[in-house]
Amino acid sequence: MFFTKSFGLNGVHPEGYKHLTCKKSIESANVPNKAYIPVSQHIGAPAKIVVEVGDQVEEGQVIAEQDGFISSSIHASIPGKVVGIEDIYISLGRKSKAVVIELSGEFSQSGKNQQLQDWRSMAKSDIIERIKNAGIVGLGGATFPTYVKLSIPEGKKVDTLLINAAECEPFLTCDHRIILDKGQDLLEGISIVKKALDVQDVFIGLENNKKDAIKHLKALCNNRYDFKIVPLKVKYPQGDEKQLVKAITGRIVPVEKLPLEVGIVVVNTASAVAIKEAVVNQKPLIDRVVTVTGSGINEPKNLKVKVGTPIGDVIEECGGLKDNVLKIVIGGPMMGFAQMDLSTPVMKGTSGILCLTKEEYGEYVSGGICINCGRCIHACSFGLMPTHLNRLIEYKEFQQALDSGLLYCKECGACSYSCPAKIPIVQNLKLGKDFARKLILNNKKG
Repeated sequence: MFFTKSFGLNGVHPEGYKHLTCKKSIESANVPNKAYIPVSQHIGAPAKIVVEVGDQVEEGQVIAEQDGFISSSIHASIPGKVVGIEDIYISLGRKSKAVVIELSGEFSQSGKNQQLQDWRSMAKSDIIERIKNAGIVGLGGATFPTYVKLSIPEGKKVDTLLINAAECEPFLTCDHRIILDKGQDLLEGISIVKKALDVQDVFIGLENNKKDAIKHLKALCNNRYDFKIVPLKVKYPQGDEKQLVKAITGRIVPVEKLPLEVGIVVVNTASAVAIKEAVVNQKPLIDRVVTVTGSGINEPKNLKVKVGTPIGDVIEECGGLKDNVLKIVIGGPMMGFAQMDLSTPVMKGTSGILCLTKEEYGEYVSGGICINCGRCIHACSFGLMPTHLNRLIEYKEFQQALDSGLLYCKECGACSYSCPAKIPIVQNLKLGKDFARKLILNNKKG
Protein backbone atom coordinates (compact mmCIF):
# COMPACT_ATOMS: atom_id res chain seq x y z
CA MET A 1 0.00 0.00 0.00
CA PHE A 2 1.44 3.37 -0.98
CA PHE A 3 -0.40 5.39 1.67
CA THR A 4 0.99 6.05 5.13
CA LYS A 5 -1.27 6.03 8.18
CA SER A 6 -0.90 9.72 8.90
CA PHE A 7 -3.32 11.31 6.42
CA GLY A 8 -4.05 14.87 7.50
CA LEU A 9 -1.45 14.90 10.28
CA ASN A 10 1.65 15.90 8.33
CA GLY A 11 2.55 19.12 6.55
CA VAL A 12 5.24 21.77 6.79
CA HIS A 13 5.70 25.14 8.47
CA PRO A 14 7.29 27.59 6.03
CA GLU A 15 8.01 31.19 6.99
CA GLY A 16 4.74 33.09 6.55
CA TYR A 17 5.85 36.57 5.38
CA LYS A 18 2.27 37.67 6.13
CA HIS A 19 3.49 40.79 7.94
CA LEU A 20 4.23 42.50 4.63
CA THR A 21 0.54 43.00 3.79
CA CYS A 22 -1.72 41.67 6.58
CA LYS A 23 -2.24 45.22 7.88
CA LYS A 24 -2.81 46.69 4.39
CA SER A 25 -6.49 47.36 3.69
CA ILE A 26 -7.87 46.50 0.27
CA GLU A 27 -7.49 49.31 -2.28
CA SER A 28 -9.02 49.57 -5.76
CA ALA A 29 -6.37 49.22 -8.45
CA ASN A 30 -6.14 51.51 -11.44
CA VAL A 31 -8.25 50.58 -14.43
CA PRO A 32 -6.11 49.21 -17.30
CA ASN A 33 -6.07 50.98 -20.66
CA LYS A 34 -6.21 47.53 -22.24
CA ALA A 35 -7.59 44.35 -20.70
CA TYR A 36 -6.39 40.96 -21.98
CA ILE A 37 -9.15 38.60 -20.88
CA PRO A 38 -8.44 34.86 -21.37
CA VAL A 39 -11.26 32.40 -22.04
CA SER A 40 -9.48 29.66 -20.02
CA GLN A 41 -9.85 30.94 -16.46
CA HIS A 42 -11.41 27.86 -14.90
CA ILE A 43 -11.22 24.10 -14.71
CA GLY A 44 -13.00 22.54 -17.67
CA ALA A 45 -13.67 23.59 -21.24
CA PRO A 46 -12.62 27.11 -22.34
CA ALA A 47 -15.49 29.53 -22.82
CA LYS A 48 -16.68 30.17 -26.38
CA ILE A 49 -15.97 33.69 -27.65
CA VAL A 50 -19.16 35.52 -28.71
CA VAL A 51 -17.72 38.92 -29.70
CA GLU A 52 -15.72 40.05 -32.71
CA VAL A 53 -12.97 42.57 -33.32
CA GLY A 54 -14.57 46.00 -33.64
CA ASP A 55 -17.45 45.31 -31.24
CA GLN A 56 -18.18 47.85 -28.52
CA VAL A 57 -18.76 46.09 -25.20
CA GLU A 58 -20.08 47.23 -21.84
CA GLU A 59 -18.61 46.50 -18.45
CA GLY A 60 -19.96 43.15 -17.28
CA GLN A 61 -21.11 42.05 -20.74
CA VAL A 62 -20.64 38.37 -21.63
CA ILE A 63 -17.76 38.10 -24.11
CA ALA A 64 -17.34 34.30 -23.95
CA GLU A 65 -20.09 31.83 -23.09
CA GLN A 66 -19.85 28.70 -20.98
CA ASP A 67 -19.13 25.79 -23.33
CA GLY A 68 -20.10 22.58 -21.54
CA PHE A 69 -21.22 21.58 -18.05
CA ILE A 70 -17.74 22.08 -16.54
CA SER A 71 -17.06 25.54 -17.91
CA SER A 72 -17.74 29.17 -17.01
CA SER A 73 -18.76 32.37 -18.76
CA ILE A 74 -16.32 35.26 -19.12
CA HIS A 75 -17.33 38.93 -18.89
CA ALA A 76 -15.80 42.22 -19.98
CA SER A 77 -14.05 43.77 -16.99
CA ILE A 78 -13.97 47.22 -18.61
CA PRO A 79 -16.11 49.01 -21.21
CA GLY A 80 -14.51 49.55 -24.58
CA LYS A 81 -13.76 48.31 -28.04
CA VAL A 82 -12.64 44.78 -28.86
CA VAL A 83 -9.34 45.42 -30.61
CA GLY A 84 -8.08 41.87 -30.85
CA ILE A 85 -8.62 38.17 -30.23
CA GLU A 86 -5.19 36.75 -29.53
CA ASP A 87 -3.33 33.68 -28.33
CA ILE A 88 -1.51 34.70 -25.16
CA TYR A 89 0.41 32.95 -22.42
CA ILE A 90 -1.48 32.81 -19.15
CA SER A 91 -0.02 32.41 -15.68
CA LEU A 92 -0.15 28.60 -15.79
CA GLY A 93 2.46 28.60 -18.55
CA ARG A 94 0.16 27.57 -21.38
CA LYS A 95 -1.61 29.51 -24.14
CA SER A 96 -5.21 30.64 -24.18
CA LYS A 97 -7.39 32.65 -26.53
CA ALA A 98 -7.96 36.11 -25.08
CA VAL A 99 -10.31 38.97 -25.90
CA VAL A 100 -8.42 42.28 -25.91
CA ILE A 101 -10.51 45.31 -24.93
CA GLU A 102 -9.31 48.91 -25.24
CA LEU A 103 -10.87 51.19 -22.63
CA SER A 104 -13.55 53.62 -23.83
CA GLY A 105 -17.06 54.62 -22.82
CA GLU A 106 -18.62 54.71 -19.37
CA PHE A 107 -18.61 52.16 -16.59
CA SER A 108 -22.04 50.71 -15.87
CA GLN A 109 -21.21 49.05 -12.53
CA SER A 110 -17.93 50.22 -11.02
CA GLY A 111 -18.62 53.14 -8.69
CA LYS A 112 -22.35 53.09 -9.45
CA ASN A 113 -25.27 52.28 -7.18
CA GLN A 114 -26.96 49.05 -8.20
CA GLN A 115 -30.50 47.86 -7.56
CA LEU A 116 -30.16 45.25 -4.83
CA GLN A 117 -31.81 41.84 -5.12
CA ASP A 118 -33.56 40.34 -2.09
CA TRP A 119 -32.09 36.84 -2.23
CA ARG A 120 -34.25 35.62 0.65
CA SER A 121 -37.25 35.61 -1.67
CA MET A 122 -35.40 33.75 -4.44
CA ALA A 123 -35.75 30.04 -5.14
CA LYS A 124 -32.63 27.92 -4.63
CA SER A 125 -32.50 27.13 -8.35
CA ASP A 126 -32.62 30.85 -9.20
CA ILE A 127 -29.71 31.58 -6.85
CA ILE A 128 -27.59 28.88 -8.48
CA GLU A 129 -28.54 30.14 -11.94
CA ARG A 130 -27.47 33.69 -10.97
CA ILE A 131 -24.12 32.33 -9.74
CA LYS A 132 -23.71 30.39 -12.99
CA ASN A 133 -24.49 33.40 -15.18
CA ALA A 134 -22.03 35.56 -13.22
CA GLY A 135 -19.13 33.25 -14.03
CA ILE A 136 -18.24 32.55 -10.39
CA VAL A 137 -15.44 30.02 -9.90
CA GLY A 138 -13.36 28.92 -6.93
CA LEU A 139 -11.13 31.88 -6.11
CA GLY A 140 -8.83 29.97 -3.79
CA GLY A 141 -6.88 28.78 -6.81
CA ALA A 142 -8.77 25.69 -8.00
CA THR A 143 -11.15 27.75 -10.20
CA PHE A 144 -13.80 25.00 -10.27
CA PRO A 145 -17.12 26.44 -11.54
CA THR A 146 -19.09 27.21 -8.38
CA TYR A 147 -22.54 26.51 -9.76
CA VAL A 148 -21.48 22.91 -10.43
CA LYS A 149 -20.36 22.53 -6.82
CA LEU A 150 -23.72 23.84 -5.60
CA SER A 151 -25.78 21.66 -7.97
CA ILE A 152 -26.10 18.58 -5.81
CA PRO A 153 -26.74 15.42 -7.90
CA GLU A 154 -29.87 13.40 -7.25
CA GLY A 155 -29.25 10.81 -4.57
CA LYS A 156 -26.56 12.86 -2.81
CA LYS A 157 -27.14 14.65 0.49
CA VAL A 158 -25.22 17.61 1.89
CA ASP A 159 -25.52 18.55 5.56
CA THR A 160 -22.51 20.83 6.10
CA LEU A 161 -20.98 23.91 4.48
CA LEU A 162 -17.32 24.71 5.15
CA ILE A 163 -15.88 28.13 4.36
CA ASN A 164 -12.18 27.87 3.59
CA ALA A 165 -10.47 30.92 5.09
CA ALA A 166 -7.28 29.07 6.06
CA GLU A 167 -5.05 30.91 3.58
CA CYS A 168 -2.08 28.72 4.53
CA GLU A 169 0.15 29.73 1.60
CA PRO A 170 2.97 32.05 2.68
CA PHE A 171 2.78 35.74 1.66
CA LEU A 172 -0.93 35.73 0.70
CA THR A 173 -3.27 37.89 2.78
CA CYS A 174 -6.14 38.65 0.39
CA ASP A 175 -8.63 36.38 2.23
CA HIS A 176 -7.45 37.74 5.58
CA ARG A 177 -8.16 41.28 4.43
CA ILE A 178 -11.50 40.27 2.90
CA ILE A 179 -12.61 39.12 6.35
CA LEU A 180 -11.50 42.40 7.94
CA ASP A 181 -12.58 44.79 5.17
CA LYS A 182 -15.61 42.99 3.69
CA GLY A 183 -16.75 40.84 6.59
CA GLN A 184 -20.44 41.69 6.25
CA ASP A 185 -20.42 40.88 2.53
CA LEU A 186 -18.69 37.58 3.36
CA LEU A 187 -21.34 36.58 5.90
CA GLU A 188 -24.16 37.50 3.53
CA GLY A 189 -22.50 35.45 0.78
CA ILE A 190 -22.24 32.49 3.16
CA SER A 191 -25.94 32.89 4.01
CA ILE A 192 -26.80 32.78 0.31
CA VAL A 193 -24.80 29.57 -0.18
CA LYS A 194 -26.39 28.07 2.92
CA LYS A 195 -29.84 28.68 1.42
CA ALA A 196 -28.83 27.32 -1.98
CA LEU A 197 -27.58 24.10 -0.37
CA ASP A 198 -30.34 23.92 2.28
CA VAL A 199 -27.92 22.97 5.06
CA GLN A 200 -27.93 23.67 8.77
CA ASP A 201 -24.29 23.47 9.82
CA VAL A 202 -21.82 26.13 8.66
CA PHE A 203 -18.18 26.26 9.76
CA ILE A 204 -15.63 28.97 8.93
CA GLY A 205 -12.10 27.58 9.24
CA LEU A 206 -9.09 29.88 9.45
CA GLU A 207 -5.60 29.45 10.82
CA ASN A 208 -4.99 30.48 14.41
CA ASN A 209 -2.42 33.13 13.42
CA LYS A 210 -5.22 35.43 12.23
CA LYS A 211 -6.34 36.57 15.67
CA ASP A 212 -7.83 39.86 14.45
CA ALA A 213 -9.88 38.10 11.76
CA ILE A 214 -11.17 35.52 14.25
CA LYS A 215 -12.20 38.26 16.69
CA HIS A 216 -13.84 40.30 13.92
CA LEU A 217 -15.86 37.36 12.59
CA LYS A 218 -17.06 36.40 16.05
CA ALA A 219 -18.20 39.97 16.66
CA LEU A 220 -20.06 40.10 13.33
CA CYS A 221 -21.70 36.72 13.91
CA ASN A 222 -22.77 37.51 17.49
CA ASN A 223 -26.54 36.88 17.78
CA ARG A 224 -26.95 37.34 14.01
CA TYR A 225 -25.45 34.30 12.31
CA ASP A 226 -25.23 30.78 13.69
CA PHE A 227 -21.93 30.09 11.92
CA LYS A 228 -19.20 28.34 13.89
CA ILE A 229 -15.75 29.97 13.75
CA VAL A 230 -13.04 27.29 13.92
CA PRO A 231 -9.42 28.36 14.61
CA LEU A 232 -7.07 25.84 12.96
CA LYS A 233 -3.52 24.72 13.56
CA VAL A 234 -1.01 26.79 11.57
CA LYS A 235 0.52 24.49 8.98
CA TYR A 236 0.71 23.99 5.25
CA PRO A 237 -1.39 22.70 3.41
CA GLN A 238 -4.13 23.30 5.98
CA GLY A 239 -6.20 25.01 3.26
CA ASP A 240 -6.50 21.91 1.07
CA GLU A 241 -10.18 21.03 1.19
CA LYS A 242 -9.59 17.42 2.25
CA GLN A 243 -7.34 18.59 5.07
CA LEU A 244 -9.94 21.19 6.04
CA VAL A 245 -12.76 18.64 6.10
CA LYS A 246 -10.79 16.34 8.40
CA ALA A 247 -9.57 19.12 10.68
CA ILE A 248 -13.05 20.59 11.22
CA THR A 249 -15.42 17.62 11.02
CA GLY A 250 -13.22 14.55 11.44
CA ARG A 251 -14.63 13.10 8.23
CA ILE A 252 -12.19 11.64 5.70
CA VAL A 253 -12.86 12.27 2.02
CA PRO A 254 -12.12 9.05 0.07
CA VAL A 255 -9.28 9.00 -2.45
CA GLU A 256 -10.32 10.39 -5.84
CA LYS A 257 -13.58 11.69 -4.34
CA LEU A 258 -14.90 15.15 -3.49
CA PRO A 259 -16.12 16.39 -0.07
CA LEU A 260 -19.63 15.87 -1.46
CA GLU A 261 -19.10 12.14 -0.83
CA VAL A 262 -19.11 12.79 2.92
CA GLY A 263 -21.95 15.33 2.83
CA ILE A 264 -19.86 18.50 2.70
CA VAL A 265 -19.39 21.42 0.29
CA VAL A 266 -16.33 23.68 0.65
CA VAL A 267 -16.39 27.30 -0.57
CA ASN A 268 -13.51 29.77 -0.47
CA THR A 269 -13.75 33.13 1.32
CA ALA A 270 -13.31 35.26 -1.81
CA SER A 271 -15.79 33.07 -3.69
CA ALA A 272 -18.44 33.69 -1.02
CA VAL A 273 -18.02 37.46 -1.43
CA ALA A 274 -18.22 37.10 -5.23
CA ILE A 275 -21.45 35.11 -4.76
CA LYS A 276 -22.92 37.92 -2.67
CA GLU A 277 -21.98 40.47 -5.34
CA ALA A 278 -23.45 38.28 -8.10
CA VAL A 279 -26.76 37.57 -6.38
CA VAL A 280 -27.37 40.82 -4.47
CA ASN A 281 -25.57 43.39 -6.64
CA GLN A 282 -26.06 41.52 -9.94
CA LYS A 283 -22.35 41.88 -10.65
CA PRO A 284 -20.46 39.23 -12.62
CA LEU A 285 -16.94 38.16 -11.65
CA ILE A 286 -14.85 40.90 -13.30
CA ASP A 287 -12.37 41.71 -10.55
CA ARG A 288 -10.75 40.14 -7.52
CA VAL A 289 -8.51 40.93 -4.55
CA VAL A 290 -4.83 40.22 -5.23
CA THR A 291 -1.97 40.34 -2.72
CA VAL A 292 1.03 42.07 -4.34
CA THR A 293 3.97 41.42 -2.06
CA GLY A 294 7.53 40.25 -1.45
CA SER A 295 10.78 41.99 -0.58
CA GLY A 296 11.35 42.65 -4.26
CA ILE A 297 8.57 45.23 -4.61
CA ASN A 298 8.60 48.74 -3.21
CA GLU A 299 5.04 49.02 -1.84
CA PRO A 300 3.33 45.71 -0.99
CA LYS A 301 -0.48 46.01 -1.17
CA ASN A 302 -3.79 44.19 -1.31
CA LEU A 303 -5.50 45.44 -4.47
CA LYS A 304 -8.88 44.81 -6.05
CA VAL A 305 -7.82 44.33 -9.67
CA LYS A 306 -9.82 44.12 -12.90
CA VAL A 307 -9.54 40.73 -14.60
CA GLY A 308 -7.32 41.12 -17.66
CA THR A 309 -4.99 43.72 -16.15
CA PRO A 310 -1.34 42.97 -17.07
CA ILE A 311 0.65 42.11 -13.95
CA GLY A 312 3.24 44.69 -15.00
CA ASP A 313 0.62 47.42 -14.54
CA VAL A 314 -0.19 46.12 -11.06
CA ILE A 315 3.48 45.99 -10.10
CA GLU A 316 4.00 49.58 -11.26
CA GLU A 317 1.07 50.68 -9.13
CA CYS A 318 2.90 49.18 -6.16
CA GLY A 319 5.98 51.31 -6.74
CA GLY A 320 7.73 48.98 -9.16
CA LEU A 321 10.36 46.31 -8.66
CA LYS A 322 13.51 46.63 -6.59
CA ASP A 323 16.88 45.91 -8.18
CA ASN A 324 17.34 42.70 -6.20
CA VAL A 325 14.15 40.97 -7.35
CA LEU A 326 14.83 37.41 -8.52
CA LYS A 327 11.47 35.86 -9.41
CA ILE A 328 7.91 36.95 -10.15
CA VAL A 329 5.42 34.30 -9.07
CA ILE A 330 1.66 34.31 -9.62
CA GLY A 331 -0.13 32.60 -6.74
CA GLY A 332 1.60 31.48 -3.58
CA PRO A 333 5.23 30.35 -3.38
CA MET A 334 4.28 26.70 -2.80
CA MET A 335 1.81 26.17 -5.66
CA GLY A 336 2.27 29.28 -7.78
CA PHE A 337 3.94 29.66 -11.17
CA ALA A 338 7.04 31.71 -11.96
CA GLN A 339 6.42 34.20 -14.78
CA MET A 340 8.54 35.09 -17.78
CA ASP A 341 6.48 38.03 -19.05
CA LEU A 342 4.96 40.99 -17.19
CA SER A 343 2.23 41.25 -19.83
CA THR A 344 0.60 38.13 -18.35
CA PRO A 345 -2.89 39.18 -17.20
CA VAL A 346 -4.58 38.85 -13.83
CA MET A 347 -7.22 36.13 -14.00
CA LYS A 348 -10.03 34.92 -11.76
CA GLY A 349 -7.66 32.55 -9.98
CA THR A 350 -4.86 35.07 -9.39
CA SER A 351 -4.58 35.34 -5.61
CA GLY A 352 -1.10 36.84 -5.47
CA ILE A 353 1.71 38.48 -7.39
CA LEU A 354 4.94 37.71 -5.52
CA CYS A 355 8.13 39.64 -6.18
CA LEU A 356 10.77 37.50 -4.51
CA THR A 357 14.42 38.11 -3.72
CA LYS A 358 17.16 35.49 -3.38
CA GLU A 359 16.68 35.46 0.39
CA GLU A 360 13.01 34.54 0.02
CA TYR A 361 13.23 32.30 -3.01
CA GLY A 362 16.35 30.36 -2.02
CA GLU A 363 18.81 28.76 -4.36
CA TYR A 364 17.98 26.06 -6.86
CA VAL A 365 20.45 23.18 -6.72
CA SER A 366 20.59 21.21 -9.96
CA GLY A 367 21.19 17.47 -9.80
CA GLY A 368 20.37 16.92 -6.13
CA ILE A 369 20.66 13.30 -5.04
CA CYS A 370 18.12 11.68 -2.71
CA ILE A 371 19.69 10.79 0.66
CA ASN A 372 16.69 8.66 1.73
CA CYS A 373 15.98 10.84 4.76
CA GLY A 374 12.20 10.40 4.46
CA ARG A 375 11.39 14.06 5.10
CA CYS A 376 9.22 14.31 1.98
CA ILE A 377 7.20 11.31 3.17
CA HIS A 378 6.68 12.89 6.58
CA ALA A 379 5.71 16.21 4.97
CA CYS A 380 3.12 14.74 2.59
CA SER A 381 -0.35 15.34 3.98
CA PHE A 382 -1.88 12.93 1.50
CA GLY A 383 -0.11 9.79 2.65
CA LEU A 384 2.08 9.37 -0.42
CA MET A 385 5.76 8.48 -0.80
CA PRO A 386 7.07 11.34 -2.97
CA THR A 387 10.66 10.02 -3.16
CA HIS A 388 9.40 6.68 -4.50
CA LEU A 389 7.16 8.40 -7.06
CA ASN A 390 9.99 10.69 -8.11
CA ARG A 391 12.29 7.73 -8.72
CA LEU A 392 9.65 5.92 -10.81
CA ILE A 393 9.18 9.00 -12.97
CA GLU A 394 12.93 9.41 -13.46
CA TYR A 395 13.01 5.86 -14.84
CA LYS A 396 9.87 6.49 -16.92
CA GLU A 397 7.94 3.81 -15.04
CA PHE A 398 4.69 5.72 -15.42
CA GLN A 399 2.34 2.78 -14.95
CA GLN A 400 4.02 1.88 -11.67
CA ALA A 401 3.82 5.53 -10.65
CA LEU A 402 0.08 5.46 -11.35
CA ASP A 403 -0.26 2.27 -9.31
CA SER A 404 1.63 4.00 -6.48
CA GLY A 405 -0.83 6.89 -6.31
CA LEU A 406 0.71 9.53 -8.59
CA LEU A 407 -2.63 11.05 -9.54
CA TYR A 408 -3.56 11.48 -5.87
CA CYS A 409 -0.79 14.06 -5.46
CA LYS A 410 -2.27 17.54 -4.92
CA GLU A 411 0.95 19.30 -6.04
CA CYS A 412 1.10 21.28 -2.80
CA GLY A 413 4.91 21.42 -2.89
CA ALA A 414 5.49 20.34 0.72
CA CYS A 415 7.81 17.57 -0.50
CA SER A 416 10.10 19.92 -2.42
CA TYR A 417 10.08 22.42 0.44
CA SER A 418 11.20 19.78 2.95
CA CYS A 419 13.88 18.14 0.73
CA PRO A 420 17.41 18.87 2.06
CA ALA A 421 18.88 17.79 -1.32
CA LYS A 422 16.75 20.49 -3.04
CA ILE A 423 15.30 17.96 -5.51
CA PRO A 424 12.42 19.59 -7.44
CA ILE A 425 10.09 16.72 -6.52
CA VAL A 426 6.76 18.44 -7.11
CA GLN A 427 7.88 19.72 -10.54
CA ASN A 428 8.91 16.17 -11.47
CA LEU A 429 5.58 14.79 -10.26
CA LYS A 430 3.69 17.38 -12.31
CA LEU A 431 5.65 16.34 -15.40
CA GLY A 432 5.09 12.70 -14.59
CA LYS A 433 1.36 13.29 -14.34
CA ASP A 434 1.28 14.68 -17.87
CA PHE A 435 3.00 11.57 -19.24
CA ALA A 436 0.83 9.29 -17.11
CA ARG A 437 -2.39 10.89 -18.37
CA LYS A 438 -1.18 10.38 -21.95
CA LEU A 439 -0.55 6.74 -21.08
CA ILE A 440 -4.08 6.41 -19.75
CA LEU A 441 -5.50 8.04 -22.90
CA ASN A 442 -3.47 5.76 -25.19
CA ASN A 443 -4.58 2.69 -23.23
CA LYS A 444 -8.22 3.73 -23.70
CA LYS A 445 -7.71 4.21 -27.43
CA GLY A 446 -5.90 0.89 -27.70
